[in-house]
Amino acid sequence: MKAVFTLLLVTIVHFTGLSQTATVRGKVFSRENGGVGYASIKLTHCDKAVVADHNGFFTFEDIPFGQEELIVTSVEMELQRIPLRVNKSLVELSVIAKPKNINLNEVLITQKSEKKEIETKGFAVNVIETREVAQRNFQTNELLDRTAGIRVRQNGGLGSAVSYNLNGMSGNSVRIFIDGISASTYGESFSLNSIPPALIERIEVYKGVIPAHLADDALGGAINVILKKGSVNNLTASVSYGSFNTLQANFNGTYRNEKNGFTVRASAFHNYSNNDYEVWGKFVRNILPNGRYEYVRARRFNDAYRSTGGQIQLGFTNVRWADQFMIGFNGSDDFNEIQHGTYMSIPYKGRTSESQSAVLSLNYIKKNFLTKGLELNVNGMLSQRAQVVSDTVKWNYNWFGERSIGLNGDPILRPTGAQQGAPTINHIDRNVSTFRAGLNYDLTANHRFILNHIYYAIDRREQDFMRTETERDFIGTRNLEKNITSVAYELKAFNSKLKNSLFGKFYQQGIARMDPALRMVDGKPARIENRTTSSKTATGYGMAMSFAITPRYTILASAEKAVRLPSENEVFGNPGDNIVENFGIRPEVSNNLNVGLNAGTFYAGKHKYSFTVSGFIRDTRDKITQRINPRLNDALQTNPYENIGRNKAIGFEADARYTHDNNLTVGLNMSKFNSVFNVRYDPNGREYDYYNKQLPNEPFWTANSNIQYTLRDIFIKKAALNLYYSFHFVERFYTTWLDIEDFRTPRQYIQDVGISYAFPQSRFVITADAKNIFDRQAYDNFAVQKPGRAFYLKVNYLINNLY
Repeated sequence: MKAVFTLLLVTIVHFTGLSQTATVRGKVFSRENGGVGYASIKLTHCDKAVVADHNGFFTFEDIPFGQEELIVTSVEMELQRIPLRVNKSLVELSVIAKPKNINLNEVLITQKSEKKEIETKGFAVNVIETREVAQRNFQTNELLDRTAGIRVRQNGGLGSAVSYNLNGMSGNSVRIFIDGISASTYGESFSLNSIPPALIERIEVYKGVIPAHLADDALGGAINVILKKGSVNNLTASVSYGSFNTLQANFNGTYRNEKNGFTVRASAFHNYSNNDYEVWGKFVRNILPNGRYEYVRARRFNDAYRSTGGQIQLGFTNVRWADQFMIGFNGSDDFNEIQHGTYMSIPYKGRTSESQSAVLSLNYIKKNFLTKGLELNVNGMLSQRAQVVSDTVKWNYNWFGERSIGLNGDPILRPTGAQQGAPTINHIDRNVSTFRAGLNYDLTANHRFILNHIYYAIDRREQDFMRTETERDFIGTRNLEKNITSVAYELKAFNSKLKNSLFGKFYQQGIARMDPALRMVDGKPARIENRTTSSKTATGYGMAMSFAITPRYTILASAEKAVRLPSENEVFGNPGDNIVENFGIRPEVSNNLNVGLNAGTFYAGKHKYSFTVSGFIRDTRDKITQRINPRLNDALQTNPYENIGRNKAIGFEADARYTHDNNLTVGLNMSKFNSVFNVRYDPNGREYDYYNKQLPNEPFWTANSNIQYTLRDIFIKKAALNLYYSFHFVERFYTTWLDIEDFRTPRQYIQDVGISYAFPQSRFVITADAKNIFDRQAYDNFAVQKPGRAFYLKVNYLINNLY
C-alpha cells in the first residue's frame, strides 16, 4: 500500500499543470419570497446542469475556464440567460428571480436531480436525502426504518446491536458503506448507530443488486452513506435531549481557501443514553423460587450507552491537479452495557463492552486523469480497533435488578461463574487495512467503462485477562483477507431513455486461524500451534436496465448472481454481540431479480405526486443466519451463524408521495414478502419439520406513513412552523421455528408526532418530538423490546454560511 500511495503522489505532482477548472456556486432568490427552491440551472458550453436545493443554493464543480452561459428556469420565475466568465478557481453569483404566474399543468421539468438520476439507472434503489430530517430528533437508523423495503433490526435502544433487512435479505447479506468504504473498517464505535443525519448528505439504498463501483460482496443489497463534503465555509451544530437521559450532540464544519483550494473538514458527535425504558409483556418475566413465572413491568437497568467520535480531513479541493486530495483521521470510542443475551428471558448485570478505533485515510479523486473522460478514485485506510468484553459478576438477577433467590432463601449463582459463560475480561485487537481503487472511463457521453478493486485484510488477536498467567502467554490469532474485482459497461441510448449496466465480479477470500496450546512432551510442557486455513473463490455477474417510456414513466429491471463471503464475526465470532465461532461456514449464493416502475412527478395545479412499485425474488443457497435456539431460559445465550440450506423470498414494495402547494407532504410505503425454507430433507434423509415454512425472526410485512404540514410567516416573517405525524406497522412474526404463541410478537402500531420552528434562513431551528405516543410495545430481533413513549427536544444552529 505504501508503494501505491508513493506512486500516486508522484503522478499527482507530475500532472499539476493540467487544465484549470473552477467551482461555480450561487443562490437563486426573489426579493419577495427569498430563496427559490429546486430551480433548474444549466451551463450551456460544458453541458452541465444541477437543481438548486430547497433554499435556492446550487454548486457546479470542475468547470473549465472560459466563457459560459447560465440558464435558470423554474415554475416560479421567468427564464433567465446570464453570461458568465469563468477565470478563477471560485466564481460566485446571485440570481434574482422575476416571478411569473403560470398554470403548473403546462410545465414539464426535464432536468433530473441527483436523487432522480440515481433512482432511474435501473437498480432497485432509494435515495434518502437528509436536509429536512437533520433538524429533527432522528437517528440515522430511524430514517432508514421509514423507507420502503427496509427494516432496521435493533436489539433495544440507542447503541444496541443493529442489522438490516432489505426485501427478505438480512444480517451481513446487507453491506454498509461510508463514502463507498466498508463501514467495518471504522469499527463498531463509528457506525450508523452513532453518525447523526446532520453529518450525512444522502443515503443510497440498493436492494438485491448493487452497482460495480461499490465492489463488495453484498448479497442482499447495500446501504451507502455519503457524508457531507460541501466546499461552502460553514459551521453547524445541534444538541438534543430527551427521555431516558438521552443526549445527542454534533457539529460539522468546512473551510476552504478560495485562492489555493486548501480545505479543512471536521465533524464530531457525542451520544449518551441510560436506555432505562420500561419493558413488559409475555417476554418479560421473573422466575420465582418455586420455578413459576411472574410477569412484570420493569425498567432496563444494565443498558447504558455512550459514544464519542470525530474526524478531520486536510487537503485540497477543486485544484488543477485534483478534484479532491484529502488526508484524514477518524477516531471514536463507545461503551455499552449488555442487558441480556439473544432473548430477554434472563437479564444481565455487569456485562459490558467497550471499543475504540483510530483510522488514517487518504482519498484522491481526479476527473480527466491523464486523458479526457478518465476518472481516478483511490481510497486507502489503515485502522486499529480495540474491544474489551467484561463479564465477572457471578450472581443471577431478576428484572428488578435484584439477586434471584432460590428455594432455600439464598441468592442464586450463575452456573458458570458469570452472566454469560465463564468470567472474562476479553481484549480483542484488530488491525484492518482497506484499499480501493477505481477507474471510470467515458469513451463518449453514452459509453462508460468501470474497473474497481477492493482489498480488505483484518488481523485479529484475543487475550482474556481472567485466564491464568500461563494461559495468557498463549495468544490465538485470526486473519481474514479478501479481494474483490468488478468490471462494468454502462450504456445510454435513444437520447438517454435507455440506460443499461452490465457487470461481472470476482471474489477471493483467505482465512487463517491459530490456537496455541500446551502439550506434555517427554514429561515437560511444550507450546504447540494448531493452525487451520481456508481459501475460497467465486464469480458473479449481473445487469441493470431502465427505459423511460415517457419523461414521467420509467421501467426498471435488474438481476444478479450474487456471492457473499462469510464475514469476520460469522467466522470468528464476537463476544460483545453474543456470537460464537463457526470456522466451517460456507459462502452464500443468491440469484436476485428486481422489476419496477418509477412514475412522477405529476402536477395538477398546486398538487404534485409520484409513486414507485416493484417486485423481487431472492433465491438463496447456503443462506447464512444466526442459529435459532428455542430454549429461552438457557443461561448461556450465545449462538453461532450457520448455513441453513436454500431459501426463497418473493415479494413486492410500493412507495407514494403527495405534495400540496409546497405546504402539505404525505408519504406512504409498504413492503411484503414470503421467505420460506426450501430444503425438505436433512443429510440423513429425514424431512425437516420446518420445510416450506416462513423463515422465523424476520418481519415480513411492514408499512409506514408520514405527514408534514408547514405554516409560513408564523410569528416572524419568513419563519416556518412544521407539524409532523408518522405511523409504522409491523405484522406479527415468530421468533423460532416453533409455531407457539409464546414465541410470536404481537402486531405493532407505532405513532410519532413532532413540531419544529425554523427562524428565517433556517439558521436557528427548535424541534420537539413525541415518539410512540400511545406507548405501544415495539419488538425486534428475537422479540427484544424497543423503547416505548419518549419525548425529545433538539436545537439546530447554523453558525456561519457563505450568503
